[in-house]
Amino acid sequence: MKFAISREDILKPLQLATGTVERRHTLPILSNVLLDINDGVLSITGTDLEVELIASVELVQASEDGRITVPAKKLFDICKGLNDSALIEFNLMDNKLVIKSGRSKYSLSTLAAKDFPNLEEWQSEINFAISQKSLRGLIDKTSFAMAVQDVRYYLNGMSLETQDQTIRCVTTDGHRLALSQTQLENESLDESQVIIPRKGVTEILRLIDDSEDNIYVSVGSNHIRLTSDNFTFTSKLVDGRFPDYRRVLPKDGDKTVTGEKDYLKQAFSRAAILSNEKFRGVRLNLISNELTITANNPEQEVAEEVVDVNYTGDDLEIGFNVAYILDVLNALQSDEVKITLGDANSSALIEDNKDDSAVYVVMPMRL
Repeated sequence: MKFAISREDILKPLQLATGTVERRHTLPILSNVLLDINDGVLSITGTDLEVELIASVELVQASEDGRITVPAKKLFDICKGLNDSALIEFNLMDNKLVIKSGRSKYSLSTLAAKDFPNLEEWQSEINFAISQKSLRGLIDKTSFAMAVQDVRYYLNGMSLETQDQTIRCVTTDGHRLALSQTQLENESLDESQVIIPRKGVTEILRLIDDSEDNIYVSVGSNHIRLTSDNFTFTSKLVDGRFPDYRRVLPKDGDKTVTGEKDYLKQAFSRAAILSNEKFRGVRLNLISNELTITANNPEQEVAEEVVDVNYTGDDLEIGFNVAYILDVLNALQSDEVKITLGDANSSALIEDNKDDSAVYVVMPMRL
């Protein structure tokens, strides 16, 4: 195995593959990336047995085919530390990967490529193309509401649904729920629902950007795969059933509050400073066209913010976790927010006042 490549060409695919590698692992080979040269294309693979990423780059210089695994972080740090315009030569000699660039020379230990684990073969059942910008928008609007290390393991991820022309992402941690959806053009998909684990969601966000370039999504019974021009990412799916979120979407709210999002976000952020650090509760008092936000803590400190809103219903007092409210306000793209409420014991439905593609549910708190 022998090849040469510029630092600029190898750094990005190497960074992508290295991002999936676990630093501390019981299997030494999982700290490595697989370098595979075939017909002038270098493929770099990283995996932790749950997710796998293959990044590819074409080699412009003559090369010798071959496969070997090397320590991921050491290889990345070596390449990153070289000069921007450096040409890097790789040569496999006596089970060592020798790396040369100018007057620099490194020799890295290797492990056999045949021992490198691959995710098992699987068949896709749902296939569609979506712009990276649209997919990133779906995930950005919902990923914050995933549970973290919940014993209900199926909540530690994101539900991805397809139905006709609709792609829908839903997350919940039992205290709040986020839902976002988009419509595909010229495609009609079978109905399906799978759960992408937290690490898979995090990796997808790392890989995609806000471009209009299409990314191709394949969903099987146990895996999901994203394919672009320069990488193939595969993640195992969570084996479980996502809760029926439609049952918790509030339907009886008869009180509607609308207000300027940034104005509300600033008021909630200031009130949060004096909220109880453990419970994060704030009290909302609604009267005609006015919202009062109150927070206090065990030190008897009190914050009060009065905000002008559009509201004409009965007076209402209700409590919420201020962190959950702020997460929603940060996720909304609009200038104006709409909050639909029932009574003091009912969840709030929060959405963009002019766009219903994303909705959020926050459960109340007893204060």
